Amino acid sequence: MKKVLFTILAGALLVSCGNNAQQTAAQNEAVETEDSLTGAFTAYDMDGFKLHVYNSNDVMADASYIIEGNDSLIVMEYPLFKVNAKEFADYIQKLGKPVEIDITDYHLGGSGSLPLTMPEGMPAFIEGPIYGGMMKGFADQFGDTMVELPNQPAAEVPFGQTQKWNGIEFRFEHGAASDFPGASILIGGQVYYTHWTPAQAHMSTLQVGNAAAVDAELAEAQTALASGAKCFIGGHGGAAGKAEVEFKVAYLQKVKELLAANKDAETFAQALKAAYPELPGDADALAQALYKK
Repeated sequence: MKKVLFTILAGALLVSCGNNAQQTAAQNEAVETEDSLTGAFTAYDMDGFKLHVYNSNDVMADASYIIEGNDSLIVMEYPLFKVNAKEFADYIQKLGKPVEIDITDYHLGGSGSLPLTMPEGMPAFIEGPIYGGMMKGFADQFGDTMVELPNQPAAEVPFGQTQKWNGIEFRFEHGAASDFPGASILIGGQVYYTHWTPAQAHMSTLQVGNAAAVDAELAEAQTALASGAKCFIGGHGGAAGKAEVEFKVAYLQKVKELLAANKDAETFAQALKAAYPELPGDADALAQALYKK
């Protein structure tokens, strides 16, 4: 994976969860200590729980989450790199509540012996050649900077099922059909988690790698909008609001329109850049992926 793609993505996602999600004192603490941290924490007051967002600032723009209920914490997508895992664990300790569940949806991280929960089929996929090969590639590239991955059995949640932890409902549905077999998770009816946080930027070829993925990501974005959530989070990028999801829907509809109207990658890229002249990201790389035979 190329560092530049994730750098662009991270830069496009410095947005809030919307006007109804107020940042709490946890953010003020994070701002005060930000210079000493590799990543950055932000917390939002939701109805009945707090959402803590950790942007790792690592090469993959990974994000991790803590859902804080009255009595316990549910963590999601534990960080992959040692420096980030330590920051995340230190922050958890300051919250002063036990971790009830570690949800690993798309990203396996250094959660140690915490009880693991995954979407149905994800444990087997992690052991398979695609995900396993990806993790081996990371190990070869990043070496000792990566955490030791947990190997305890994980509970599996069937798609279409709702789990309740600490009084907060987590609804597991299929994610984008073109992606890993992870889940899009609606948390407390207010926060929608999927693999990639929506952003006002040209989409990465890691997310949309072919023409079929355009339809899959469009369907997923429309599902997200219909969920009733007011905050949208992802394994890459942190938190966004409804406006970013609406932009993603409009952008992918424009991509479909331009794919039908242009016969090659060069003319498509020119048309896409004309439609979004100030948009960050790599329109040329996207065009090459969409027209690749």
